Amino acid sequence: MESLKELYKIGVGPSSSHTMGPQRAALRILELYPQAMRFHVDLYGSLALTGKGHLTDAIIEKTFAPKPVTFSFKSETLDYHPNGMIVYVFDENNQEIKAIEVYSIGGGSIYFKGDMEEKTKEIYQEKTMKEVLEYVDRKGISLYDYVLENEGEDIVVYLYDILNAMFESIENGLHKEGTIHGKLKLKRVAKSIYQQAQNTRRESDRERLFISSYAYAVAEENADGGQIVTAPTCGASGIVPAVLYYCYKQLNVEKKDLIKALAIGGLFGNVVKYNATISGADGGCQAEVGTACAMAAAIMAWIYELNNSLIEYAAEMGLEHNLGLTCDPVGGYVQIPCIERNGYGSLRALDAAMLAKQLGYLRKNKVSFDTIVKVMKETGKDLSSAYKETSLGGLAKEFGLS
Repeated sequence: MESLKELYKIGVGPSSSHTMGPQRAALRILELYPQAMRFHVDLYGSLALTGKGHLTDAIIEKTFAPKPVTFSFKSETLDYHPNGMIVYVFDENNQEIKAIEVYSIGGGSIYFKGDMEEKTKEIYQEKTMKEVLEYVDRKGISLYDYVLENEGEDIVVYLYDILNAMFESIENGLHKEGTIHGKLKLKRVAKSIYQQAQNTRRESDRERLFISSYAYAVAEENADGGQIVTAPTCGASGIVPAVLYYCYKQLNVEKKDLIKALAIGGLFGNVVKYNATISGADGGCQAEVGTACAMAAAIMAWIYELNNSLIEYAAEMGLEHNLGLTCDPVGGYVQIPCIERNGYGSLRALDAAMLAKQLGYLRKNKVSFDTIVKVMKETGKDLSSAYKETSLGGLAKEFGLS
């Protein structure tokens, strides 16, 4: 598995697959072909079908500027992944220098096919959660120590930057009003939810409103093209920060401990990314919100001081009960149902940790996290492409803006 630095990335919304990934690809191409005078980009599959709403063409055009770029939108998919594009590079004589096939495979990660392929560096030898748990048990170390052993001490500084960026996105979102860009004219509500939480007397309602407001704040920032952290993606970027900020503000957990929780949550996200997918275009929203919910559930379970087995139980529930979740963004925007799903996912993560805490001591969980990851991957393959970030089915179709 790769470093957690490849899972947690600071970037701009609204989509890690549709904005961050294509931007990284464009920057790489500019670096390799500084002599290029213009570009033409064929967008395929999900990049074509929801590219306008996700600002794919806009971010590529901005990255290549001032050099001109033209686009073609093709609904068919290329072989490797639903988020594919071919970038044609032209010289000063308008002759084609290179045709580059590149894929945005989720979480801002990219894959160049052919002679430009770059091998990713794997720093974790263990590939499944079973292997990770057996290793730490055998060596008598914590999951956090396992991360440090593989990543080195510099991951601590990196995770502090990630945590601070997450908190900044929440605080930015909580102070903004108005509507989010796009045809939906969706009103920002995070600030109002937060104010409701402050004025609510019943403690249980107040706590859940606080968590929801934090998730909405990030998701609204993301939808409006603001800076967020992939956790593991932009579309699901509100869930993990919401749980961490709740622990910081309402439970008074110190940042030094939240860093450890963030690292442990990242391990579960890494297992999903390596063995299945975190791309909505590949696996549906179960791959994004489901993975984020699992990560946040593991984080909360660690905060509850549960043992490794129960942390796994919480993460397993977080993913299991999002199986089959479709990716059907209305109008191609990361707004409906995406923002609401972040709020709901953060609450579900809290519930998963609580249930693991209560049920785990009553009976042994029969389903492993690795099993659920495998099932999620299979479920994603079986989902119709209409429900995998194409806006051709589900809410997107019924809403009439697909």
